[in-house]
Amino acid sequence: MADRYLRFTRTAPGRFLTRRLGLPQPVALHRWSAERPTLGGPLLHLTAGRSTLDLPPVLARTGLAAGAERPAAIVLDATGVRDVDALAEVHAALHPVVRSVAESGRVVVLGSPPDPTDHHHAAVQQALEGFTRSLGKEMGRGRTVTLVRLADAESAESAESTLRFLLSPKSAYVSGQVVEVGSGDVVAPEDWARPLAGRIALVTGAARGIGEAVARTLARDGAHVVCLDVPAAEADARRVAESIGGTALTLDVTADDAGARIADALPEGLDVLVHNAGITRDRTLANMTAERWGSVLDVNLASVLRTTDVLLARGVLRGHGSPEEGRGGGGRIVVTSSIAGIAGNVGQTNYAASKAGVIGLVRALAPRAQAEHGVTVNAVAPGFIETRMTAAVPLFVREAGRRMNSLGQGGLPVDVAETVAWLSGPGSGTVNGQVVRICGQSLLGA
Repeated sequence: MADRYLRFTRTAPGRFLTRRLGLPQPVALHRWSAERPTLGGPLLHLTAGRSTLDLPPVLARTGLAAGAERPAAIVLDATGVRDVDALAEVHAALHPVVRSVAESGRVVVLGSPPDPTDHHHAAVQQALEGFTRSLGKEMGRGRTVTLVRLADAESAESAESTLRFLLSPKSAYVSGQVVEVGSGDVVAPEDWARPLAGRIALVTGAARGIGEAVARTLARDGAHVVCLDVPAAEADARRVAESIGGTALTLDVTADDAGARIADALPEGLDVLVHNAGITRDRTLANMTAERWGSVLDVNLASVLRTTDVLLARGVLRGHGSPEEGRGGGGRIVVTSSIAGIAGNVGQTNYAASKAGVIGLVRALAPRAQAEHGVTVNAVAPGFIETRMTAAVPLFVREAGRRMNSLGQGGLPVDVAETVAWLSGPGSGTVNGQVVRICGQSLLGA
């Protein structure tokens, strides 16, 4: 359903009225397209503290030229901030220029993981999180702010994939987030425009909505996509698969043999597994039947656990060598959670439990899967996304969902898809165990 309020605020009467009434004034976000693939402006590189990070070569490859005049993006290297005095340099660096960032621009702050053995370092690096989350709520005009923590404070190569994503229109609805990038070598794709060329990806729930957008985006990036959905959605699954040169696979992911059937259908193996299939059966707990509870937990969580275990055990997910040989070439698992699993939601105890369970799965499995199989495990957590499901939500609830974030609007399925594509890329091998919210920095949750 079209966001009529967003359209109204872009008219002269709409701008006047909303300004006078103090109402939100969201802007049309700059999302990726073949015609506008970059932010289209200069990049300003700043430093706070004594950094040893060799950042310029990586920034030069993002497609943004260095410059300070009306920057499309600012990257502040704060990896060297180790005490409160150095935090003053964060203020001094950004204070004079933050207002000049272009509409739909980016601010990326680079920090380091808080050192548990040094409480001064831990304090100031944790302070950067509060700083970036607050700045994200101040920026407005479609501008986003993100904190990236680098485990290796001397090499930016491991973060190139992440910086390319965050400094591009592909991250339009990702703001106020903290992403941790581990250390280690990565295998950069031969062509950053098609980083998944030669790879096989499977997307569950691919017949429509977010799943369809994920399938199309992975195909755009070069992957052969297997579009999996239930038999009742076979026609739509085949439609999507045929339109992107992929393959349709229909089965019930809750079946006991679903993992084995997927494995049998992929004799060449699998590089990217995207668990997207999900359902809702909303009721307050006092009015929720056992069937409503069980069906949501079975589709959204139990099936994810079962099929993942089978595909890892049978070696279907290709690790492409040990971590020592380069993590970047390994397999990828991306699971769809939700901000409901982080903040909770009235009438969704079953759904929130299943999506919080997904987060627990990711945090526990990620280090082991990478060490034993060369496979990373991450989650995306969408907020209010414009789909047929949210279009059916009552008007006032829908409007609240759209406006209660720093960008003042709902996201699109492609926003989730772009984030999944970043996490699925060969260059993202040092991003593991992360839960990335795609919510425009929702006011709900953390």
